[in-house]
Amino acid sequence: MAYGSPSGDDGIDDYYTHIRGGRRPSPEALDELKSRYRSIGGSPLTSITRAQAAAIGERLGLPVFVGMKHASPFIADGAAEASGAGVDRLIGLPLAPHFAEMSLGGYERSLQQAWRGELTFVRGFHDHPAFIHAVQRLLSESLEESWPERLFFTAHSLPARIVAEGDGYQDRLLESCRLVEEGMKLPAWEFAFQSASTTGEPWLGPDLLTAVELSGARDVLVCPIGFVADHLEILYDLDVEAQAFSRERDINLRRTASFNTRPDFIEAMAQIVSDAIERRA
Repeated sequence: MAYGSPSGDDGIDDYYTHIRGGRRPSPEALDELKSRYRSIGGSPLTSITRAQAAAIGERLGLPVFVGMKHASPFIADGAAEASGAGVDRLIGLPLAPHFAEMSLGGYERSLQQAWRGELTFVRGFHDHPAFIHAVQRLLSESLEESWPERLFFTAHSLPARIVAEGDGYQDRLLESCRLVEEGMKLPAWEFAFQSASTTGEPWLGPDLLTAVELSGARDVLVCPIGFVADHLEILYDLDVEAQAFSRERDINLRRTASFNTRPDFIEAMAQIVSDAIERRA
């Protein structure tokens, strides 16, 4: 399962409306989102997710079905496909490492509503050794190219009220970073959030762009540890917006590659699914 992306320019209105729980966005907000998708040539998330699913299925020798939270094929569509294929035991794997009730909890509820057979839901994998190893591999490749003054780990921000609600999302993010650091030498690093929405309430911070500027570093590496594929939050928020911000301030900013279908990431997902199967045995 993944967040989903619109199917072309014409699908952005319905996609945005689904994210907003059925409330249509203002024309200004819709135009802004369309501009962002056009600037990256459309999101590759759905095709990448399908490729990831196919690779995981091939590695495990199991049928794999794809469902998106906010776009077709929806999670209910994937569940219906699995049922039609005669599956009665299902592993639900959101392709996102860090559980938060507001985010991955929505995937879980959607799948529970759509599925009537036996279900094991993977509530994140932020501390799984295979995932941590895959992050370390990404970082090692970037650090071999050059050693930055400062490293920023990032993930998608969420409304700050989740802290008062007792959600451990931020703690899980920091735990991932510390586990990565335990196994390798890293530059001085900080954690920052990215991709906050303008909803009229505070979101978790610090924001990446603010943190980069306040750090005073002129050479920065970003590791978006909360994401596992190229999509809008990577290709626009980091590769367009953050790059423009950095160029204006004479800061060299680069990022680690996305996992997409890298073999070490697919192997990590296969191990996580295998562990979930063993727990149900």
